[in-house]
Amino acid sequence: MLRVEIWHNPSCSKCAGARATLDEARVPYRLRAYLAEPPSTVELTDVLRRLDARAWDICRTGEPAAAALGMADWPRDDATEPRWITAMVEHPELIQRPILLLDDGGALVGRTPEALDEAVRRADR
Repeated sequence: MLRVEIWHNPSCSKCAGARATLDEARVPYRLRAYLAEPPSTVELTDVLRRLDARAWDICRTGEPAAAALGMADWPRDDATEPRWITAMVEHPELIQRPILLLDDGGALVGRTPEALDEAVRRADR
């Protein structure tokens, strides 16, 4: 039974760490190479809801695409959040990774050991 979907980049060490943690805990997962299979606006909006986050919270603003778009100067408010989401859908490399979508309806950004431990705990319920 699927417990977790991982939005991952195969060349990312944090994504490799998430896979290793879930493998060790024997938590079944599905990989989504989100650079090759970008989320839709609806999907990304749902992930933000599941993360209880705003778009800029999971945006990799240090990426060249962010600099090219001038995102450092973009307001971070309700009115401009759709612009952030559109940019991340059009340039999925801007999306923080790995994102773990849990079968309990929640989600986590799996960049820390604590977040990965939480994913394992919640997947084992």
